[in-house]
Amino acid sequence: MKNFILSLAALLLSASAWAQVSLSGKVLDEESREPLVGASVWIEKIGKGAVTDQNGDFAISKLPEGNVELRVSFLGFETYRQAVTLPLSGSLEILLTSREFLSEEFIVSATRASSNTPTTFTTVDKEAIAKRNLGQDIPILLNFTPSVVTNSDAGAGVGYTGMRIRGTDQSRINATINGIPLNDAESHGIFFVNMPDFASSVDNIQIQRGVGTSTNGAATFGASLNFQTDTHKEDAYAQLDNSFGSFNTWKHTVKAGTGLLNNRFAFDARLSKITSDGYVDRAFSDLQSYFISGGYFGENHVVKVNVFSGKEQTYQSWYGLPESKLEDDRTFNYYTYDNETDNYQQDHYQAIYSGQFGDNWKANFALHYTYGRGYYEQYREDDDFGSYGLPPVIIGDMTINSTDIIRRRWLDNDFYGFVGSVNYVSDSGLWDIVLGGGANRYDGGHFGEIIWARVAGDTDIRDRYYDNDAVKDDRNIYAKATYELKPGLNLFGDVQFRGINYSFFGVNDDQRIVDGQENYNFFNPKLGLSYEKGNQTYYASYAVANREPTRSDFTDNPISEVPRPERLNNIEAGVRSQSGNFSYNANFYYMDYKDQLISTGQINDVGAYIRENVESSYRAGIELDGAYQLSPSWTFGGNIAFSQNRIAEFTEYVDDYSTDEFQQESFTYEDTDIAFSPNVVGSAMIEFKPVKNLSLNWMSKYVGKQYLDNTSNEGRTLDAFFTNDIRISYTAQPRYFKNLEVNLLINNVFNELYEPNGYTFSYYLPGESGKDLVTENYYYPQAGTNFLLGLSMRF
Repeated sequence: MKNFILSLAALLLSASAWAQVSLSGKVLDEESREPLVGASVWIEKIGKGAVTDQNGDFAISKLPEGNVELRVSFLGFETYRQAVTLPLSGSLEILLTSREFLSEEFIVSATRASSNTPTTFTTVDKEAIAKRNLGQDIPILLNFTPSVVTNSDAGAGVGYTGMRIRGTDQSRINATINGIPLNDAESHGIFFVNMPDFASSVDNIQIQRGVGTSTNGAATFGASLNFQTDTHKEDAYAQLDNSFGSFNTWKHTVKAGTGLLNNRFAFDARLSKITSDGYVDRAFSDLQSYFISGGYFGENHVVKVNVFSGKEQTYQSWYGLPESKLEDDRTFNYYTYDNETDNYQQDHYQAIYSGQFGDNWKANFALHYTYGRGYYEQYREDDDFGSYGLPPVIIGDMTINSTDIIRRRWLDNDFYGFVGSVNYVSDSGLWDIVLGGGANRYDGGHFGEIIWARVAGDTDIRDRYYDNDAVKDDRNIYAKATYELKPGLNLFGDVQFRGINYSFFGVNDDQRIVDGQENYNFFNPKLGLSYEKGNQTYYASYAVANREPTRSDFTDNPISEVPRPERLNNIEAGVRSQSGNFSYNANFYYMDYKDQLISTGQINDVGAYIRENVESSYRAGIELDGAYQLSPSWTFGGNIAFSQNRIAEFTEYVDDYSTDEFQQESFTYEDTDIAFSPNVVGSAMIEFKPVKNLSLNWMSKYVGKQYLDNTSNEGRTLDAFFTNDIRISYTAQPRYFKNLEVNLLINNVFNELYEPNGYTFSYYLPGESGKDLVTENYYYPQAGTNFLLGLSMRF
């Protein structure tokens, strides 16, 4: 008994000593003496650590007395090791020595804006992305950046989501991953549903508004998104991220990396699964993805390979909600067939090289290949056989012209090519020149299958009722140069030549033969000035972008009547500043469109709606954003954009079914609003840190009234809305964890009923006065109050 009491006393004394000993210090750059923010401080064998704060400080508590081995690491610096005897009086000052190696930032630098580039941009870092990354798609994660309006078909931010920047949709937003084009070559769209949880493998995102700088792929016709994937880590790690929330939403992510092996090699991997029932009835999502990266990282050369894939199955909710159901049945889904689903998988392969040659030259080259395939399945009630190129079915004396059918519409495509750039910086630093470009090919198949028919006739399962192919070659070369005219004053020039060859052939889904070939050559110049004075940078620029029509513009129009290419002339002017605890950006923009393509209600010879060129339209506005850290506990931030978005003259075509012979009636409007372009968009954010590891955030979003079409008709609008979210984050460094973080996100805390997206159409029917105009509005309602709770564990 005595021995037991002595042992217990010793154990309690040991626990007491463990609880009372702590270690604190500061980590600095040895050369500049600047604090290093985010450096990893780790106690070997014990399994406790910390990350330095914005002042470079760290503190680790509950350590045992005696000798411990301290390891400090930070990307770009030599790993620091020191034996420390605890308790230690005072605090440590640790100086890290920089280690020369080629930064992975150069991989994306050729297509990005820098601090002295005269254009408007926002860069979102990994930390900001991670704060909201609990399962929702990338557009939702970017919801609080300037001039952005987001939407979700399923209403909860999982599945098919979209975003508009300055009123321009995703088919007009250029997107690249490590400089490699992401947009679909034919529709120009970005489909983030095909890349589930991609945000977990992103290091940072730069959003350029307006034309921006020359890039690869689809034309930038309002904004661009430039993604840089994760950079390598100095130390080995493992990370588990799990979250759950409303509508049975679950996210599971596993990440791991080797850190630098032999100071040269590193490998990283991620595996993710996201599921959600959606806010809208039956609008479920089942999303899977992985990301694998490995490479060689030397002083002057980097060779890196990325392989990532996404597979999605979503129940269709893209039909929208009829206006009559807005008040009482907001989750209504038109589709009821069990397998009315969208199914798609997309695999990406990237091989990237970056090198530095002497003091003046850098180069970056990449080969890429993307393989996409999938279909959406539909139940069609009482469809005509003729719509599928099939003859009527004759049974005895009865002729059957229509039946119920289940069909699948397929895409099977390959996209591959090369992008690269060379950068020269003169010894004097006066010249910074980039020469770059790329050559890419899209080879895509489109076909439809009948997999079931109530009355089949002479058809077999998987008979193809349409089948056509397309090949698109997209080549571009650009040259960018910045010249320092005098200290602080920089002249910027950027010219791009882009050539496109597009051919398509076969039978379209409306049974028409669509054979054609189109060639385009575009010249896209840009010119600007920037002036740096103290903590402020003033800039002004003029840029031109040209854009070819999309696939549907070719296939829905007779070849002789293909719409003209669009042209955008863009003026940007503003100031950005970073001074201590206060930063701000203010800018003016004017985006003048020539021959912008919009839907007018006009139909082709088989009744399909087509887009037409409008001669003159514009977007003009002022954007303001900033952040102020009042104290270590309080930070305020926000942004607001005021704009006018107008079409000089617009002609609407309305279907007329009031007589036996179908016709269309036209109406012309002058100085009318561009659809889906609110005049006011704003966000506000307040962060309060009552204690060191706890963060409380209030986030508000306001979007003004939007029109569903281009007629400025008050009966075809989306109401303005104001939403508020709360985010609560708590971090800790318990034993055996490098970091543990709990995040609670409460969306739409005041249960605002709002719809950020929709569509409308009108037609005439016979009426008492001869004919009556009927307008049908459809909306995509978003969820009321809902939550996501996440736990992130890093080892």
